[in-house]
Amino acid sequence: MTGTVLQVNVSRGGIPKRAIPLGELTAAGVIGDAWRYPFHGGARKAILLVTVEGIDELVSQGFPLFAGALGENLTTIDDADRVAAHYHLVLDEIATRGLGAEISVKPTQLGLDLDADACYGLLARLAERTAAAQSYLWLDMEGSAYTEPTIQLYERLRAEHPRTGICLQAYLRRTAADVERLRPLDPAIRLVKGAYDEPEKIAWRDRRAVDASFTALAVEFLTGSKGRPIRLGLGTHDVALIELIAEQVAAAGIARDAFEVEMLYGIRTREQYRLARGGYRVQTLIAYGDAWYPWYMRRLAERPANVAFAIRSMLP
Repeated sequence: MTGTVLQVNVSRGGIPKRAIPLGELTAAGVIGDAWRYPFHGGARKAILLVTVEGIDELVSQGFPLFAGALGENLTTIDDADRVAAHYHLVLDEIATRGLGAEISVKPTQLGLDLDADACYGLLARLAERTAAAQSYLWLDMEGSAYTEPTIQLYERLRAEHPRTGICLQAYLRRTAADVERLRPLDPAIRLVKGAYDEPEKIAWRDRRAVDASFTALAVEFLTGSKGRPIRLGLGTHDVALIELIAEQVAAAGIARDAFEVEMLYGIRTREQYRLARGGYRVQTLIAYGDAWYPWYMRRLAERPANVAFAIRSMLP
């Protein structure tokens, strides 16, 4: 079997991996590339492939769905065009089947590293198709190097396409200011704790500090935007934290169905059903695609605590 190496990409640890003009390959890997994966995984639980019929079944059970094709940091704009074309097909299926589903994309999937304007053009066309399908387009947040560029993309997008949302990370120290910056847009925000390994200078690393930030951001956004056409999704599997937020905003007359609970498919499934029965709006995120394995390995390698979380979630 023969083949041609088109490009070699490396990083000192983290993403993106940048192309290099010349590299040296040893038995241990490419010199200068810091990634090492001491563990392996399988297509189970949060990272898996799901048939359209499987999505139909979940929707019939009362769970709105996000669809997110895994993949990051493309090397050519042609790749970005192919990713965008795939999402247009997904939106066609959502419209044809009448699914209450939404899509979530990573800007680097659409060429943010390569050409920010071209990336915005692909997002704008997706947003138009999303509106026609009565769906919603979400921008995922990646490592801190992409926080500002992603927020800038969203500001442009939201100004003309209201059925769009953005993910923000509670462990970043800047996030409270980012929420205030976006508030005039009546934004749709998916709030997550954050899974990348960020330095103490820009992120809280203590779990209690992250939880406190998550709670404060959610409560302030909901109470400070009461009566406004905003959306807030709590992207966490921390049920105690969800219930704490619901309790705190209830004092301001905000019901538990005024925000969304967003969990990965296969994680805390029984809790998802319990919360839905208890009056919460629960949404399920299905991550899929050919690039699921490298995506999963990066999540585990960036933050070893993710390994323990994944194992705990598999236990009965």
